[in-house]
Amino acid sequence: MESSLGICNEECLATVRGQELRSGQREPRLLTLIERSGEFILGVLANPDAVVSRPVAQLSIPVNHKFQIIREAEEALLIDFSDDPSVKIRIKGEKAPELVLELQDDERTQTFLIQVKSAQEQVATRLSKPKAMEPLTPAAYRAPVPIPPQRATKTASGENQAKPLKAPMSNLNSTAANHNATEYGFSDSLKNTIKAEEKKNQQNRIVASREPPPIPTLPPRKASFPPSTPLPPAPIPKEAVAPFQARGSSAVPNTKQDYRSEFDYMDRPTSWPESPTTNSMRQSMFSSEAGQREYLIKHRLGKKEKEYVDIQPFSFFIGTWNVNGQSPDSSLEPWLCCDPNPPDIYAVGFQELDLSTEAFFYMDSSKEQVWVEAVERNLHKKADYKKIRTIRLVGMMLVVFVKKKHKKYIKELAAEHVGTGIMGKMGNKGGVAVRFVFHNTSFCIVNCHLAAHAEDFERRNQDYRDICARMTFHLLDYPPLSIVKHDVVIWLGDLNYRLFLYDAAEVKHLIAENALKKLQEFDQLNIQRQTKRAFSDFMEGDINFIPTYKYDTKTDRWDSSGKCRIPAWCDRILWRGGNVQQLKYRSHMEMKTSDHKPVSSLFKIGVKVVDEQRQKRVFEDIVRAMDRMENDCLPSVSLSRIDFTFKDVKFRQLQKERFLIKNDGQVPCHFAFIPKPNDPNYCKPWLRAEPNEGFLEPSETLEIYLEVYVSKDSVTLLNSGQDTIYDILVLHLDRGKDYFITISGNYLSSCFGTSLETLCRIKKPVREVTNLIDLEKSVMNLLLVDGGNPEDKPLKIPKEVWILVNHLFTKSCDQEDLFQTPGLQEELQSIIDCLDTSIPESLPGCNHSVAEALLIFLEALPEPVVCYELYQRCLDSAHDSRLCKQLISQLPRAHRNVFRYLMSFLKELLKHSNNNNLTANLIATLFASLLIRPPPSMTSRQTGHERQKAINFILGFLMSADED
Repeated sequence: MESSLGICNEECLATVRGQELRSGQREPRLLTLIERSGEFILGVLANPDAVVSRPVAQLSIPVNHKFQIIREAEEALLIDFSDDPSVKIRIKGEKAPELVLELQDDERTQTFLIQVKSAQEQVATRLSKPKAMEPLTPAAYRAPVPIPPQRATKTASGENQAKPLKAPMSNLNSTAANHNATEYGFSDSLKNTIKAEEKKNQQNRIVASREPPPIPTLPPRKASFPPSTPLPPAPIPKEAVAPFQARGSSAVPNTKQDYRSEFDYMDRPTSWPESPTTNSMRQSMFSSEAGQREYLIKHRLGKKEKEYVDIQPFSFFIGTWNVNGQSPDSSLEPWLCCDPNPPDIYAVGFQELDLSTEAFFYMDSSKEQVWVEAVERNLHKKADYKKIRTIRLVGMMLVVFVKKKHKKYIKELAAEHVGTGIMGKMGNKGGVAVRFVFHNTSFCIVNCHLAAHAEDFERRNQDYRDICARMTFHLLDYPPLSIVKHDVVIWLGDLNYRLFLYDAAEVKHLIAENALKKLQEFDQLNIQRQTKRAFSDFMEGDINFIPTYKYDTKTDRWDSSGKCRIPAWCDRILWRGGNVQQLKYRSHMEMKTSDHKPVSSLFKIGVKVVDEQRQKRVFEDIVRAMDRMENDCLPSVSLSRIDFTFKDVKFRQLQKERFLIKNDGQVPCHFAFIPKPNDPNYCKPWLRAEPNEGFLEPSETLEIYLEVYVSKDSVTLLNSGQDTIYDILVLHLDRGKDYFITISGNYLSSCFGTSLETLCRIKKPVREVTNLIDLEKSVMNLLLVDGGNPEDKPLKIPKEVWILVNHLFTKSCDQEDLFQTPGLQEELQSIIDCLDTSIPESLPGCNHSVAEALLIFLEALPEPVVCYELYQRCLDSAHDSRLCKQLISQLPRAHRNVFRYLMSFLKELLKHSNNNNLTANLIATLFASLLIRPPPSMTSRQTGHERQKAINFILGFLMSADED
C-alpha cells in the first residue's frame, strides 16, 4: 500500500470511535489499529468528524512490550446514572501520554479489543523468540544521548537540627478520647530510642480524588524528542486530502517576554500542575528533520504575526452570578439581554450552583443542566448562538456561547479546573476555565469562587495564586499552557473580597449617600492589587454600582439575619491583555433569586484576523531565509551555569535556581530536556525545569528555572535514604549537541512520609535521627526478638499525631468550618518544621492550618492507617459493624491505635456540630479517602461504589456508641 512518504506494507486492521475523558470533559476520538511491515501501531485521531475515509493518526502508540490497554471500572467520585452501556479503558504506551477513553460496549468495540489483544500476543511471541544474527535496527533520527557520568552515592544529612523542647504533655481528658499522654507512651524523659521499622511501601499516591491537593505532585516528565521508530502518515485518499493544520501563532510563547510575573514565580505558591503533558503531536512532528524544520518555520511565522494580521473588533458579554444554590425562578433576560445589539461571544459564570452534599463531594449535580438551559433560552434574540464548552467543578460553572457564524473560527478549545478547598479534595472553592483561539487571538476565561469570611483576604490571595500556578491546559499538539500564556485573560466570579470596614451601619450609610468612591478606598481587592499581592497584572473598570452582597433572598434588602453581613463588592470582572476596551460594567438589581446580585461587563476586544495572502508571502520569505541559513550553519547555545546545589531541602518547601540559555549560533534552534537512557522522564519526581523546552532566535536569551519540591510522592524515598537530592539533566539541541546539568543538595528528613511504626519508635524529633536506613535495619532485628529493653518500648501512637490531635481537641472543637477551610501555606510550613525539629507544647498557626496539617500527615503515610493488605476486606465488611471492629483489631499495633484514637477525636467533634458545621457524612467522606486507600498495585481506580463502602466503614465507627 502506497503512503504519502513512499511504498510500505500497511493495513488498517480495526477502528472504533470513543471519547477521551480528561478534566471532567469528553473529547471525541477515533482509535485505529494499523499493521505496518509486521509492526503494530495504535493511532488516536483527535477529530474523527473531520475524517472522510482513511484516518491520519495524530497520536501514534507502538504496540510493543511497553504497551498496555486496561479495562477498568468507573472512576471514583463519579456517580453514573446513565443507562447507556459503555466500557472504560486506560491506554499506556511508550513515550505517549496515558489516555482514559470510554467506548460503546458493543460488538464493534469487542472486535477492536480482540484485535488489539491479538496484536499484543503476536508482539510477545516475537520477543520471546529472537532471531539469530538479527540485523541491527536503523538508528534514530539523531545521535544517541551520551551516557552521563555515574551518579555518586549521596545521603541526606541532618545538619542544623533543633534540640527537642522537653515539655510535659497534657492529657486529652474526655470520654471521647480515653487515653492520656502517659497511656500512649509519652513521658517527661523522652529517651533517645533511635529504632525504626522497614518501610511497608515506597510510594504514596492520590486515590479517589478528582481534584489535586493544594500542593500537587509534578506532572510526568515526558520526553520532548520523538520515538525512535515514528509512524509515517497513513495514506490519504485523493478525494479526502486535508491540509495540515498550522500551529496557531497565538499559542507559541514569545520567549522574549518576561514570564516571571506573579502568575508564574513572584507570587506563586509552592504548587505545581499535576495533569500529564500530552505532547505526542509535537513528538511526531519532530520525528524527522522535515518535521523539525516545519515546526521551526511555524514558530518564526508566529513571530512575524504583525505583518499579516489585521485587528478587528468583536463584542464579548461576560457575566457572573453567585446563585446561592437556588434554581432559576425568573427570566434571565434582564441580565443577559440588557444591550440593544447581540454580542459575538457570551461567557457566563456561576458560583454556588449546587450546595448539596452530593455536589460537594461528587462531580454530579442536577442543577447544571437546569441553569445551562436557562442561559440558552435567554440569550439575545437578534442572533443565533452555539454552545462551545461547559465546565463545572462542584458549584462553579462556566458556559461559553458564540454566534454560529463565528464557530468555524474557534479552534484549540480546552477547559480545566482547579480546586483550592482543603487538601484540594474539596472543590467548593477554586476555579474553572475555558481557553480557545478566536481567529488568531488566544483567550482564557476564568471563573472562580475564592475563600469566604471578611478577615480571610490572605486566604483569597492564596487561592488566586494557587489557581494561577496550577491551571494548565493540555492540548494534543502543544506544550502545557498556563493562564498567562494567552493574549487576553478575563477573570470573573465571586472573588469574595470584602471591605476593611467592620461597622455595617457605617457602610450602609455611605452607600445611601452614594459615597461609593470613598467606600472603595477600603475595598480589599483594590488594596491587594495596589500592594501587588494579588491580581496586580489585571485591570478593572470603574465600579458605579452598589455592593452586590449580601441581600435577603428574593428581595433588595440588605442582610437582616443574625450575622448581618457587611455589604461588599464580592462579584467582580477583571481583565488583562491588549486591545481590550470595557464598554459597560454593571450589576442587575432586578434579579432577586439569590443573596448576590449578578454582574456583567460588555467588552470590545480587538482580535487578530489573518490576511491569507500576506501570510503566504511572509511564509515564503521565511522558507527562503531558512534554506540559506541551514546550508551553512548548525545550532549552538551557551549556558550561564551547569552546576546547582540546593541546600537543606524540606518537605513541601519550594526552592528555585535559575540559569540563562543563549542562542550564540546563526540559526534559530529548538531545545528540550530529554530522558537519559532507560529513564522514562527527564528528571526525578522532586525536580522540574521551567520551561522544559522552547525556541530561541539567534542572539536571543531565555531564563530557565530549576525547581526542587518534595511532595508526598517523593518524601518517603528521601526520608529512607533510597533517594537523594542528586540528578543530571540532559539538555538536547535539535541538530546540535547535548548539554549536561548537575543537580545536587542535601535533604532534611521529615516525620511526614515516615511510617507509623517508625515514628512510634522515635521518641525525639525526627530531624535528630541521623541515619534512618541503619535505624530501619536495627528495628527489623528488634522485631524478630521477643521482649527487649524497656527503653525500646514503642509509643502507642506517634507523638506527632498526638500533638496535632491534642491541639485540635483543646482549641478547635467549636471552630467554624473545621476541616472545610484550607490552611495558609506559610503556617503549614511552620507546623511541619515545628514537628520535625521539636516536641512543642503548642503549634503555630490557626486552627484551619493545624487541621490541614493532620490531613497532609495522613495522606503522606507510605502505608495508610488501614493497611493496603486489608483494603478489600475493609470494603467487604463495611456492611457489618462486628466485622469492621474485628478487622481493626487485626491491624498492626500502631495502625490500630491511631485508627481508634482518630475515631474518638472525630466523634467528639460531631458533638459540637452546631458550631463547627461538621456532619458525620462530611467527616467520613474526607477521612475515608485518607485512612482507606487502594493499594498502588490495583490496576483500576477506586469506583464510586467502592468509595461509598469505605465511607460507610468510617461512618459505622462515627455513629457507634462510645467504647473504652
